[in-house]
Amino acid sequence: MGFDFDRQKPLDHFIVDFYCKDLQLAIEIDGTSHDGDEQFKLDNERQNTLELLGVHFLRFDDKDVKRNMTGVLFVIEEWIKKNSDFNKDPPLLFPSQEGIV
Repeated sequence: MGFDFDRQKPLDHFIVDFYCKDLQLAIEIDGTSHDGDEQFKLDNERQNTLELLGVHFLRFDDKDVKRNMTGVLFVIEEWIKKNSDFNKDPPLLFPSQEGIV
């Protein structure tokens, strides 16, 4: 879809797995290191802090990425379509000349 994502992008004093500046979208891939109540709490605090800065989040389990990449990409594509100017009409290159003879 033409959007550039950086991998392991520092934001504030955190690092997100993938980040698109144009969309202000962070994508997190959560594996077993994110299991457990304490890690869940830390992840939520980090996400809440970054959301206050305008960052949007999509989170995926690493098993989904490994087993259903097509589904993961579909979710990302649908998010972009819904939350960006991607589907809006492009601006006219030439303003209407209506009424000019």
